[in-house]
Amino acid sequence: MDITPTPASTALHDKAIVIDALHTCNWSREIFEEARTAGITALNASNVLWENFREGIAEVSAWKRRFEENADLILPVKTVADIQRAKDSGRTGIIQGWQNTSPLEDRLEFVEIFKDLGVGIMQLTYNTQNYSGCGYLEPTDGGLTGFGREVVDEMARVGVLCDLSHVGDKTSADVIAYSKKPVAITHVLPRALHDVKRNKSDDLFLACAEKGGVIGTSFFSPGLKAGNDSTVHDVLDAMEYVIDLVGEDHVGVGTDYSQGHARPGPWLLWANRDKGTARTLTEFGSAKINKPAGVAKLHQLPNLTAAMLERGWSEQRITKLLGGNWLGLLQRVWGA
Repeated sequence: MDITPTPASTALHDKAIVIDALHTCNWSREIFEEARTAGITALNASNVLWENFREGIAEVSAWKRRFEENADLILPVKTVADIQRAKDSGRTGIIQGWQNTSPLEDRLEFVEIFKDLGVGIMQLTYNTQNYSGCGYLEPTDGGLTGFGREVVDEMARVGVLCDLSHVGDKTSADVIAYSKKPVAITHVLPRALHDVKRNKSDDLFLACAEKGGVIGTSFFSPGLKAGNDSTVHDVLDAMEYVIDLVGEDHVGVGTDYSQGHARPGPWLLWANRDKGTARTLTEFGSAKINKPAGVAKLHQLPNLTAAMLERGWSEQRITKLLGGNWLGLLQRVWGA
């Protein structure tokens, strides 16, 4: 790949607050060390997919141990100030996030409990139906449920960012229209450039931005037109398309890195089944999938900044895209 960080791009990347809105890595000290090499200030660690309440609590407990064992590399993020603290201390802030609200089960009060424990981002549904609405692979998307409205209200009240990345189109539109707080689509690509179901429409991007939300550009090659032949330039083409549509204040990065998980392997095969045990929903768990060349591995993230500068984007735009826009959204949803 012909992208190489320059002194100017390295200085900009080092200065910026870099927030990656979606990781599902197999967490280890090696991953945390690579995140520091990548210059990531904070990331959304979003491995919860099909868990129930007990399993959701177990994941919170696992993070408590990780924070204790790797305190020189990572710290928990519960507030926006914690992100700045991560930057100042040269560590990576970890936002505990979910890709499903299944650990809430049918208990509305669990939203606040998990928020108090550090879960700051919740994707309303994963690939199929839950109590709140539909994922994008549910055969019929019935939209946001009555209970889902209460969940969205409670998330807004206690300060949990609502994510719509894997959520069905109708449910997504319903949430954006209903929510009292702006929402996010943390890791997504435009359907207008590659018409696959996992990508989202211009209408949803516009609606999200109009309510003050942010759209994270994914590095998921099946969502890019060039597929496994994609490069960092294809990622920026997708990002630029969304910027032209909604404006540079509403776009960020959500890489969807899943390093450390074997493909095929138990975690990815489980992730691609309905509820983890039922029918296989996609072949992504076993198919060959390359991250785009130039940013295929976590430590290569500084190449994204170099490619942005090479494209002629201003430093102001780049700092917004790398993390400034996520920081502003979290301030609006979490509070100071």
